Amino acid sequence: MDLFNARSRIDSAASSGFGIPVERRRRLSPAALAVTNQKVRPAYSPVIITGIVRAADFLLLSLIGIALYLGYVARIDGFSWSFIASILAMSATAVVCFQAADIYDIQVFRSQLRQITRMSSSWAFVFLLFICASFFVKLGDSVSRLWLVAFFLAGLAGLIAGRLLLRTMIRRWARDGRLERRTVIIGADMNGENLINALRAQEDSDIEILGVFDDRNDSRALDTCAGSPKLGKVDDVLEFARRTRLDLVLFALPISAETRILAMLKKLWVLPVDIRLSAHTNQLRFRPRAYSFLGAIPMLDVFEAPITDWDMVMKWLFDRLIGGFILLLISPVMVLVALAIKLDSPGPVLFRQKRFGFNNERIEVLKFRSLFHDQADPMATKVVTKNDSRVTRVGRFIRKTSLDELPQLFNVVFKGNLSLVGPRPHAVQGKLQTRLFDEAVDGYFARHRVKPGITGWAQINGWRGEIDNEEKIQKRVEFDLYYIENWSVLLDLYILFKTPLALLKSENAY
Repeated sequence: MDLFNARSRIDSAASSGFGIPVERRRRLSPAALAVTNQKVRPAYSPVIITGIVRAADFLLLSLIGIALYLGYVARIDGFSWSFIASILAMSATAVVCFQAADIYDIQVFRSQLRQITRMSSSWAFVFLLFICASFFVKLGDSVSRLWLVAFFLAGLAGLIAGRLLLRTMIRRWARDGRLERRTVIIGADMNGENLINALRAQEDSDIEILGVFDDRNDSRALDTCAGSPKLGKVDDVLEFARRTRLDLVLFALPISAETRILAMLKKLWVLPVDIRLSAHTNQLRFRPRAYSFLGAIPMLDVFEAPITDWDMVMKWLFDRLIGGFILLLISPVMVLVALAIKLDSPGPVLFRQKRFGFNNERIEVLKFRSLFHDQADPMATKVVTKNDSRVTRVGRFIRKTSLDELPQLFNVVFKGNLSLVGPRPHAVQGKLQTRLFDEAVDGYFARHRVKPGITGWAQINGWRGEIDNEEKIQKRVEFDLYYIENWSVLLDLYILFKTPLALLKSENAY
């Protein structure tokens, strides 16, 4: 059986011994499986690391300066807020100077001598600025020379100690693979070999090349490309990215291969990864600002992973803080709903259902049970319709008002596999008549480039409830993709505030 041509889909005909449909996943080559079976830890964002180091430098210097001031100067001359303001200004200036000296870079953090030399000279420059400023405003006599020398030496010692500790942590994270961008190359030919060799020639590169993918089976496609194995065809990248961490996809094809590139991008743009087109062998050159660079290698950005770095941190805080507050606020309502379900029909209060999560992962979401227990449908093989006999009396009310969704707050606050706001997670066997949703809508899986949510842009615009025609699923995907491309914390707040009003329009919810 051809390992590369088995189509990825959910086969409702296949079943286990208990009659529960199971998923048939796309088969990968032995080389690809060898990569996906490796234990991989989550990556750390260099943007967040450098941001934390900036804040740590400011706090460290401020605390050292204030502690020395309170321990010596304030005891003799009395307390003055202007001195505190000067210390904070010096600490902020130091961070600006460190930034100008290119100290805040992961590669610099790995180098002991280079970062300490730059940091020491920048810290000395800050004190020269302070001394000059004190001279021109005639404050030199009011500044304690002993405090100034102590602040310089103690601050420098604190910075050096912090950098040595940071260097140790960075090197450990690098060994664990947390700072590397796991990368695959599209194009197993000479262009691919040239790109891989160029990437490996970069000093202190954070690129880890996992392998290459190529659709061609002729002599142009190499089995190994500059020592990197061919892992499969381009269609296999989707399944590969589901099974292991993938951060970057690089096309080694020339720009002249426009038709092939567009065909492949149509398949891969649904992935939550950065996709770039190598330009290092192209004769056509643009201005430098048109490129992004991997070391010295020019790249054309095609797609970027959404909601990354500090945006991800903001989204995480938003979900935990706002979600926790809402959970506390509505806990009495949840208790009443649980009691009504228990009194209305036998069976558990909560219902667990497999749904699509981030990057097509299968997650288990919690809901209040709205169907009779003996007619539960955990795989959602049959859509709930109007006057469905499987729905209980209480279930009909909580589905109409979306109260059945409230337990998903536990997914948000405690499990972290849902967000408050995002594309609604569909059941893994969600269908439009006889077709799975991904078969009915092109680019359906692109809505899984971010974490799904309890409510979303599609829901407040009227696209909720039963999906019984093609327009309804197409509109949901369209609105979900708009949300992903235009995400902001303010948009999330707007959607949250609009959700109660949208729930009043429940003509499609059964």
